[in-house]
Amino acid sequence: MMEFWQIAFISRWVTAAQLRIAVKTEANPFGEITPKQYKEITKQDFETQAEA
Repeated sequence: MMEFWQIAFISRWVTAAQLRIAVKTEANPFGEITPKQYKEITKQDFETQAEA
């Protein structure tokens, strides 16, 4: 599923902010990508609200 999100981001169908919704976290256990995959796709660190 990461390939889909990577294509969507590169094609500008989604922004980095929108892609955050797809990241699997404690608060969002049904996410489709990991924080590590988010960084691979966007080249940005994924920070939770607690870290920010």
